[in-house]
Amino acid sequence: MLYDALVIGAGQAGLSAGYYLQQSGLSFLILEAGGEPAGSWPHFYDSLKLNTPARFSSLPGLPFPGDPRRYPLRDEVVGYLRAYATLFRLPIATCTRVRSVSRLGRSFRVQTEDGRTYTARTLVAATGFFGRPYRPRLPGQELFAGQLLHTAEYRRPEPFVGKRVVIVGAGNGAVQIGVELASVANVTLATRAPIRTLPQRLLGQDVHLWLSLTGLDDTQWLGNRTAPVYVSAPERAALRAGAPDRRPMFERLSERGVVWAHGEGETVDAVVLATGYRPSLPFLAGVDAFDAEGGVLHQLGVSTSVPGLYYVGLPRQSSAASATLRGVGVDARRITAHLAAYLEAQAAAANRRSERRRVARRGLMALAATLPLHHAL
Repeated sequence: MLYDALVIGAGQAGLSAGYYLQQSGLSFLILEAGGEPAGSWPHFYDSLKLNTPARFSSLPGLPFPGDPRRYPLRDEVVGYLRAYATLFRLPIATCTRVRSVSRLGRSFRVQTEDGRTYTARTLVAATGFFGRPYRPRLPGQELFAGQLLHTAEYRRPEPFVGKRVVIVGAGNGAVQIGVELASVANVTLATRAPIRTLPQRLLGQDVHLWLSLTGLDDTQWLGNRTAPVYVSAPERAALRAGAPDRRPMFERLSERGVVWAHGEGETVDAVVLATGYRPSLPFLAGVDAFDAEGGVLHQLGVSTSVPGLYYVGLPRQSSAASATLRGVGVDARRITAHLAAYLEAQAAAANRRSERRRVARRGLMALAATLPLHHAL
């Protein structure tokens, strides 16, 4: 079967794309590597809480259930995504990991790791922003005998009771995990610059309401800066109390711990990398999708190098909220509209080519009719 579109990934990005493809009446299939339509959410740490309230954490067509002012937990998001896929009866092939993508004329051929092949006129890469943990190489890490892990591997605080822990990073995840661990361990946030925070609530309202009302949420208002940490009142109090404390980034790791500035060594049991994620798009290696540095070539989610290729869920794809529950739907709607127009243009071009061939055939037949017939003697 030749689909109008294939969507790779059934997390928040892929489900949003599926919603708008369905609304457009296009034939499509969503390919999901995991066993359910929940993306990376089931793999995050147990206590993860959204820093946006439920009212700003919905995908298109389905409000997040419950009190719109509350901050949903990880498992609530997983349940919401499952319910979303079921409610809209989105066509999803689970346990279907894409191995490679290639061009097949004007279409795409998608091959999966289990040997299946799918073809489509367009392709939406919706694997989002959380498929590949970013693990920067730290000086001396080959010597470190303690535990070195990424937040993608962190689940709960119990294994760290009574330990000395250093967290590398200054984002929401670093602060949330740092505050949680500081209740059972001695924790420091190691950062290259002071942590930039914003209160989660301003004048009695969540900060995202003000971002929405001012229109900043639909812009690239952060520029190249990292997003501020939206801290709750308890988190702000914990940071002020030094639980966790914050220190400038250490110079290197040693066998027993870290070496801070000016050569001050300290024994450390564990170093946690809260260094974020990078887009995971290895299946696009066979098409001209990247620049020389491996960056995605696109404009607002529309590939600038591969006709018919689209993206949803890239960081800052069109706004500071693009890779989040609250922002991914806007990008999905935009690229689906472009995709539908592209398909219409392709169909019109195919009709023109077919008409030219018909005209050419009629002309040849008319010419043949005027030629004298030669009979064999």
